[in-house]
Amino acid sequence: MRTNLLGIDIGGTKCAVIYGIDTDGRLEIADKVRFDTTEVHATINSIVEALKQMCAKHGLDAGNTKAIGISCGGPLDSRRGVVMSPPNLPGWDNIPIVEIVSKASGIPAALQNDANACALAEWKYGAGKGTRNMAFLTFGTGMGAGLVLDGKLYAGTNDNAGEIGHIRLSDFGPVGYGKAGSFEGFASGGGIAQLAASAVKEKLMMGEKVAWCPDGNLSAISAKTVAEAAKAGDELAKGIYRTSAEYLGRALAILIDIINPEAIVIGSIFVRAEELIRPFMQGVIDREALGASAGVCRILPAALGESIGDIASLSIAASLDS
Repeated sequence: MRTNLLGIDIGGTKCAVIYGIDTDGRLEIADKVRFDTTEVHATINSIVEALKQMCAKHGLDAGNTKAIGISCGGPLDSRRGVVMSPPNLPGWDNIPIVEIVSKASGIPAALQNDANACALAEWKYGAGKGTRNMAFLTFGTGMGAGLVLDGKLYAGTNDNAGEIGHIRLSDFGPVGYGKAGSFEGFASGGGIAQLAASAVKEKLMMGEKVAWCPDGNLSAISAKTVAEAAKAGDELAKGIYRTSAEYLGRALAILIDIINPEAIVIGSIFVRAEELIRPFMQGVIDREALGASAGVCRILPAALGESIGDIASLSIAASLDS
């Protein structure tokens, strides 16, 4: 069965309108247009105009198109379809984007935050396909998450379900999500950079050189810098990734015990540095999680790569009223 889907991806610097075709669970991105995110009303006008042009170009309407999915950073109200002042979208204060888009196109629309949308994408078309209970973790600049429970996206009472990055795992540690020692502090690009800066500073204060930070510029250290050094065999860099991986394992053990998923799909840094992370992460899960729950849960790298943003918005459309 062939189903036409439309997606809108609203970002802090770029937006996109995407046309996708789902054929028996296989998704093809048929067309896409991108444009800059500017002033709020100008951006909304650009979204509406691009959507109308996409529909006209491909003959899409309410009769042959299932829905429009809108992916945007939170906070938002998915039930009312309202964007509520995301920090990366100045001026987007209580914008009824679903109503605007639906009226302009005549096609039903739905809104989800970007982490939930990515969870839907990996569940419907990626590594989590075929599961009924799955968690998705971003593990990128920050640590966001989305939950699919009993075959449906679970957003919680007010769209805040899955904010596992905010959980404090230690009284002290790198800061993430505004909280020292949080899961995001230990398991994110920013957190790994903080761990590395602290470790390098200790070495420098003892008069030791660090090959991958030769000029001592701690602010230039990134998760990528550390991963490259670790993969080349540097013991300090490997130790930093071991710390991050062990705290990742602690949080995953909690998640496994609470929601008993079939799969936890992890993106970004986990995909790129799995060999540095998995052994230590798995060791903690084996010690901390209930054996019966851990035994049925696969920890998988995300499968959709750079296309996940496009597929995420289309997945919202595919999941509407299903």
